[in-house]
Amino acid sequence: MTTVDDWVATLEAAGELTPETVTPIVDAHGDRGQQAIEAVGESRVKRYRDFIVVVGHEDEYIVEDGQCDCADAAYNLDSDDPDQLCWHAIAVRIAEAIDAVDEHDMWYSDVRDFL
Repeated sequence: MTTVDDWVATLEAAGELTPETVTPIVDAHGDRGQQAIEAVGESRVKRYRDFIVVVGHEDEYIVEDGQCDCADAAYNLDSDDPDQLCWHAIAVRIAEAIDAVDEHDMWYSDVRDFL
């Protein structure tokens, strides 16, 4: 089975999403992997001064130190297994590996006050 470290290394080497780099992600994570790939393609992974945020369809999710604050991560995944990730955390890993994080030179805590 492909691990997160495996597909991240493949992505870093390729520098972009290609059919060859997408397949291991989807094989390892299924629908979560597909959602993450779509989020990266739509520039929904955003780095602020204080957090990395993934914009979902209903809310924004903070991913910090590889961990997400979403309900899927809290209730459905084994936090002790580094290969079980919600799609938000997968999206961050993908975006960082291919340098596709949307950078914002501001504090998310300030931006969040307006939402």
